[in-house]
Amino acid sequence: MRVKFALVTIVSLLIAACSGRMNLPLKGAALQYLPIDVSAVAQAGAASALPAGWQHGGVMEIFVRAYSDSDGDGIGDLKGLISKLDYLGALGVKGIWLMPIHPSEDRDHGYAVTDYRAIAPEFGTLADFDELVVQAHRRGIGVILDYVINHSARAHPMFQDAMTNLQSPYRDWYVWQRSAPPDWRIFGRSPWHATTTGAYFAQFDVSMPDWNFRNPAVLKFHQDNLRFWLNRGVDGVRFDAVAHLIENGEGATYDQDDNLALVRALRETISAYDNRFMVVESTARGEVYGAANVGGSAFAFGLNGEIIKAARGDASALAKMARHPMLQPQMATFLGNHDEFAGRRLWNQFDGNLSLYKLAAAALLTLPGAPFIYYGEEIGMSGVRGLLGDPSLRAPMSWAPDAQTAGFTTGTPFRALADNASIQNARNQFGVVDSLHSFYSALLALRNDRLSLHSGRYENPQVDGQVLSFQRLLGDERTLVVINFSEAAAAIPRNGAPERAGLRQIFPRGSAVSPLIPAQSVRVFAID
Repeated sequence: MRVKFALVTIVSLLIAACSGRMNLPLKGAALQYLPIDVSAVAQAGAASALPAGWQHGGVMEIFVRAYSDSDGDGIGDLKGLISKLDYLGALGVKGIWLMPIHPSEDRDHGYAVTDYRAIAPEFGTLADFDELVVQAHRRGIGVILDYVINHSARAHPMFQDAMTNLQSPYRDWYVWQRSAPPDWRIFGRSPWHATTTGAYFAQFDVSMPDWNFRNPAVLKFHQDNLRFWLNRGVDGVRFDAVAHLIENGEGATYDQDDNLALVRALRETISAYDNRFMVVESTARGEVYGAANVGGSAFAFGLNGEIIKAARGDASALAKMARHPMLQPQMATFLGNHDEFAGRRLWNQFDGNLSLYKLAAAALLTLPGAPFIYYGEEIGMSGVRGLLGDPSLRAPMSWAPDAQTAGFTTGTPFRALADNASIQNARNQFGVVDSLHSFYSALLALRNDRLSLHSGRYENPQVDGQVLSFQRLLGDERTLVVINFSEAAAAIPRNGAPERAGLRQIFPRGSAVSPLIPAQSVRVFAID
């Protein structure tokens, strides 16, 4: 078998030299062949049809597998997502972040990629993806692709060749040692995994070997992959786990300065395209990775926790939130996402208290940054009882009060439904005046109509007891936001607005103007 494998490898390399495509063997019950495109990709594509700063209007994070199933197999897909674009447009989001949609070894969360230039067949085809981009753009919605940059799948053909063949041209594309070093620990365990040809480094899981970014060919491969998708009209890229790209020995594996140069190189690749957005996941030093000269944007980890604690009545958290270092215009803000370490579903964190839930949403959608909303957050989806870890956050979207499917599929859902699908679902809330969905929709509309809220400066944050006020400014437009986190009505502060200036209430629209702000509520004023 080893002789046959070597011959196949030689032949595949000759094919690659002629065509730019690799045919590498995958070992399983039977030897199979999977074509992997490693050809160079030149920049191409038309100018963006979206307005500058579109991401500041609100982005929905979508787990495609759990969003909408078009063919009844119980798994969400791209055609299902296309069918829900009108819903997303009516809600008011201006972007969608798709969790990994590439073929993957895990065939669930998607972060163990086996082919970076393909669509997982359970989600559809490249033609379906192209149609999604076209239809999203027609509605003024940008498409952000999740890109797994730190590691591939163990089942990736390149790694399979590297693992079984010491002479593989891809051996140095991964991190190897003759044997596992005895003293390394990451996440409480050794990141080294033994094989018959040596030990490879995989810090997250044995099925996810890390790329060797000290090899320039690896960075070039990923830059070519990015251009493959950007040329198809992708509007942005979210990079996973950028603080883990480079290791400098035992005890120096996280957030090394070498990572910053790699992130800069990725940003340069993406910013060569018109009006493209890049956001990185770094759970530490996000403001450094998000700086304009590094990654351009990063998720504001830490801020989300302070917002949630403030909504639950923690006055010290409110003070921290008001002057949080992550409150910068380029940062990507959020309340929750697909990872359990970022927090449970908001419904569970607030124990179903919609007044507190709305306070957190109001802060997210009026503070500076590019606000990200996790799918189902806008309708108060809960987690799944009985599931542990991340899967509990990734239930099928609750479209309807159907006890068997929640309107997600005509078949059997791949995972149990959210516990509260019968009451917190899109059908029950759409167009209902006091619903959580209507609250999100109204604030998104206000954010997108009011340019100072959309992309203006953040000025004069003040905390008086449990009342937060701040101004957003852009040109001559000034907006005052007042959020009362307390259980009692309070006086509305002028927050430094000139005495002769009028305060014209613009949210909620149609409510009576009063010198008091009711308990646990938000008011937004134009400063005329």
